[in-house]
Amino acid sequence: MPSFSGSPMPPGTLRGSVLGADGWLSGTVRFGARIGEISGDALHAPRPGEDLILPGFIDLHVHGGGGADIMDGDGAIDIVARVHAGFGTTSLLATTMTAPRDSIEHALRDVGRAIRTRTPGGARVLGTHLEGPYISPSRLGAQPANARVGTIEELSVFNELAPIRVLTLAPEVAGHLDFVRALKIAGILPQIGHSSGSYEEGVAALEAGAAGFTHLFNAMSELHHRRPGMVGAALAHAHYAELIPDLLHVHPGAIRAAMRAIPRLYCVTDSTAAAGMPDGEYHLGSHTVTKCLGGVRLPDGTLAGSTLTTDKAFRNLVSIGLDPADAARRLSTYPADYLGLEDRGRIAPDCWADLVVMSPDYKLKAVFIEGESIELAHA
Repeated sequence: MPSFSGSPMPPGTLRGSVLGADGWLSGTVRFGARIGEISGDALHAPRPGEDLILPGFIDLHVHGGGGADIMDGDGAIDIVARVHAGFGTTSLLATTMTAPRDSIEHALRDVGRAIRTRTPGGARVLGTHLEGPYISPSRLGAQPANARVGTIEELSVFNELAPIRVLTLAPEVAGHLDFVRALKIAGILPQIGHSSGSYEEGVAALEAGAAGFTHLFNAMSELHHRRPGMVGAALAHAHYAELIPDLLHVHPGAIRAAMRAIPRLYCVTDSTAAAGMPDGEYHLGSHTVTKCLGGVRLPDGTLAGSTLTTDKAFRNLVSIGLDPADAARRLSTYPADYLGLEDRGRIAPDCWADLVVMSPDYKLKAVFIEGESIELAHA
């Protein structure tokens, strides 16, 4: 393994400013597949000139990367997992699109295989984020027009193919509050998104067991001071919500406002096949999308996912004023906690050795997934 920040280190050892469970340390982390000893002197902030040793980034909303789309099946998930690993993502949820049942099943067979056996050199696939098809036809965003009412029968088939950890739905659709209750019992996290519902419908969904909100502010009813909408329900009541910090989907001021209102707001990429690729045309489910000027759009100009990677997300958060520790936790610890994972998203003994090394100016220097050294995407 390579060494960082100073003199050569023994294999399985990193030295720098370590973001531990209780804050910063200037010291060392020793690890195999899991983290062993952590030692050093407590710091209030990273020591100037030292590399930052951070918990590996966890992305709970990933559609694609490297030219591959999760909906492609046939090994697409392997490409996506490797591409995002090279940018600092150590684990992820493979995210599907609203589509006919057979298309979703085709994608989930591929995802299920990758969940059972990690792709060498790739991020660990923790499960599936089913984004639709149980959404509002009036708030499709970049989703294809295959929205429908959720049923336990269809969901059970999907879950058998690839375990579903998160499911995005519109709670105002008739029958969906009961669906939310059933999801909670099944151990699946219901998320509110692609919804035209009212503030009151959002609150009712949270009371029924909804756990969070999908790409907060985007594809949901807006905040108005007399009609708070789904955004208002999130800001007033949510404990968790995901947000895309590419600085295109959400203004920095809105990001900071949401972080003050929602205690465990975490960040996702909502990345597409265009992530890690040059400008040009790509596909997102059944849509053709264009990457240009740092974004991905449908022909009518609608934002269609992103080109964001987690290392860039970290730098963006720091650029709008977040402390590096806060930025890192919103990309690692908070999403791990949301999924109920105690052995990822933090640097602590016996946790998986999912680690990201950043230079003092926040450039990605190294990534380790379960102790494996990963080839960087820009190397």
